Amino acid sequence: MGMKARCQCGKIQFTTPTDKPLKLWICHCTECQHQSSSAFGITATFPYFELPDSVSSLVSTYTRVTLKGREMECLFCRECGARLFHRFRDTVPPAGEQPEFSAITNVKGGCLEDLDKDLLRTAVHIWCQEAIVDIPEGFEKWDQAPPQPNPLVT
Repeated sequence: MGMKARCQCGKIQFTTPTDKPLKLWICHCTECQHQSSSAFGITATFPYFELPDSVSSLVSTYTRVTLKGREMECLFCRECGARLFHRFRDTVPPAGEQPEFSAITNVKGGCLEDLDKDLLRTAVHIWCQEAIVDIPEGFEKWDQAPPQPNPLVT
């Protein structure tokens, strides 16, 4: 069934391919701080998927090069500016082809309507060396990115 998601204005709505994310991340890097205009960003990793064709004209992209030299494609709503998700360009399949098994889509946590405290208890805190808030005790946390394999390693 998947998780329901939407942008802030509600013009873009979509459903994730699974009921729960494969992994939840709370990233404290300065890029996520700038992107979210907050102390951290929340990202939910799902198997690769595309937005419905019906909303493609409402979406814009911003692509940036990561610390490891990969191109990160960031999709957002043209109307309200809300970030929807990001993915790495080298995992996006050519039109009409199936994605690789390891391809993922990283949905921004604020888009997910059913994200709750129970799910967030499983989140991994990353790039904590740049954190501007305290990380609660008992959570998995990493000063930078966790060891491989990690779909968010930038």
